[in-house]
Amino acid sequence: MERRVLIVDDEREIAELIEIYLRNEGFQTEVAFDGEQAIEAFDREAADLVILDIMMPKLDGLEVCRKIRKDHHVPILMVSAKTGDMDKIMGLMTGADDYITKPFNPLELIARVRSLLRRSYQYSKPAEGGASRESESKELRLGALRIDKLSHSANVDGRPLHLTSTEFGILHLLASQPGRVFSAEDIFQQVWKEKYFESNNTVMVHISKLRDKLEKELGEKLIVTVWGVGYKIEG
Repeated sequence: MERRVLIVDDEREIAELIEIYLRNEGFQTEVAFDGEQAIEAFDREAADLVILDIMMPKLDGLEVCRKIRKDHHVPILMVSAKTGDMDKIMGLMTGADDYITKPFNPLELIARVRSLLRRSYQYSKPAEGGASRESESKELRLGALRIDKLSHSANVDGRPLHLTSTEFGILHLLASQPGRVFSAEDIFQQVWKEKYFESNNTVMVHISKLRDKLEKELGEKLIVTVWGVGYKIEG
């Protein structure tokens, strides 16, 4: 089945170039040239992934991201001409799964799109086969927290946690081995399935977002930072 990608960028040449590359790779696409068009397009037909420019008229990319994140976990790839760490962090804290700066290599863009879709599918697909399905369907339980990989869901005393696919992947990884410390490199390579670069602060930002959501529902700190080493969930 072809995956549908919503491309949102007020620079028409860039939006149309992205569309050409994605269509050549077999994706269905729709293009919006401002934030309001993006919300209308997404409400009309939800996409499998959104490529979202930050600087746009009417509604900027951060506000569009917030609106989509209220009810949807679709992967979001932020695109911006801004290269500063704070701009990247702001995009990720708003709810984006990944971030790429202009000018970008179209082949890198395609690789990131495929990676995000693969990760989203990995954490949402049902297991195959009776034995494997039974294994996958077993919940991970940590006090009031329940994590079910089969349904790609987590809840606290029945109250659903609204997590992106990336946040769910990190939570499932840490919860699967309570007490083990995972370095940022471990987490990135196992969740993103990509090579980790030392200056990459993506894991830190997603951990921060995930920790906030967990603490809001649990009322206590679940993810512990082991300074200079990584992150863990206490056994």
